[in-house]
Amino acid sequence: MKKTVHVVGAIIENEKKEIFCALRGPEMTLPNYWEFPGGKIEAGETKEEALKREIQEELGCTIEVFDQVEDTTYEYEKVVVRLETFMAKIVSGTPVATEHAQIKWAPRKELSTLNWAPADIPAIEKLLSNEIVI
Repeated sequence: MKKTVHVVGAIIENEKKEIFCALRGPEMTLPNYWEFPGGKIEAGETKEEALKREIQEELGCTIEVFDQVEDTTYEYEKVVVRLETFMAKIVSGTPVATEHAQIKWAPRKELSTLNWAPADIPAIEKLLSNEIVI
């Protein structure tokens, strides 16, 4: 039986209505896929607390977490990932790529041109349908 991993991802939008995108590096699992930054929920943490901690660790920023966008379970070759994504905004700091190969801000309409990790795609589709706004 495959291991299931429960993770959270931040859909960070800036004042220009651009979405923050992070490219997984060659040494990471699922290399060279774009994703929403985030990570595993530790024991005793809420989803929001986990997201704030992960973004602080990965990007050196403080975020405010808003409404949930999507709850997706995707079965990869070796693991099952449950990804819960939330809208967020940066309240302090500037993102620095410490774990990712590349980071960038992209307008919503350009999101579909990036090669996203499969678990992130349902959230992208929601963003592109303009159902989700902060």
